[in-house]
Amino acid sequence: DQSDVPMTDLIGAMVAAGAKYFIVTDTSKDGTLAGPNIDLYRNLKKEFPNAVITASGGISGLADVKKLLFCGIREIIVGKALAAGRVTLEELSEVNRHAR
Repeated sequence: DQSDVPMTDLIGAMVAAGAKYFIVTDTSKDGTLAGPNIDLYRNLKKEFPNAVITASGGISGLADVKKLLFCGIREIIVGKALAAGRVTLEELSEVNRHAR
């Protein structure tokens, strides 16, 4: 079902209530390996700088991970990219080591 509540309103209310961690999936990108919605995650991080935003949907490989890290997103779900062999655990570990 589609909600009439804008995502930013919902996250804002949840942050005000004390929530800190959010998994945000762009369902139009999920499972596509077509690249994440960088603007969505960048804007959420700007609007909610103290929230921990986990990006999900569309991650196609290491370049997408690096773009999200550059936007301040440190938690990224890479399920299909990992399963498809587009990124390895070793590569992710190396990028993670340098991102912290």
